[in-house]
Amino acid sequence: MHDLQRLGQRLVDLPPGQLQRVELPERLRDQIDVARKVKTREATRRQMQYIGRLMRDIDVDAVRASLEAATGESDAAIGLMHRCERWRELLLDNDGALTRFLGEHRDADGQWLLAKIRAARRERDEQAPPRHQRELYRWLHDRLLES
Repeated sequence: MHDLQRLGQRLVDLPPGQLQRVELPERLRDQIDVARKVKTREATRRQMQYIGRLMRDIDVDAVRASLEAATGESDAAIGLMHRCERWRELLLDNDGALTRFLGEHRDADGQWLLAKIRAARRERDEQAPPRHQRELYRWLHDRLLES
């Protein structure tokens, strides 16, 4: 029971964007939202007990796996992160990498990608904040996650 409450607390503590990526039953998701709004200590304790109770009726292993994937704690999520970083570095350092990437991912928007690579290179050369590099990473992450 305490393990379920701790797992519930991890879900409550997640940022909203990450929580959306975790596959949860709608009823549990609603109660997590309620727990975020509760202010008093006793009400929070009761709400966490209720969340633990709801979690007894669901597949907890699936929730844990989904949570690990959403927070980047799973081996697959870490591997994806490394692949995205490698592709980003290749694309920024080597013009041939763009051709290779577009060959492997035919549905990718080549014009947008080329413009983003150029902007990221400019940022890197000028030692500016890496806004375009982050956007490129996010785009690669979404693209490689789909495949």
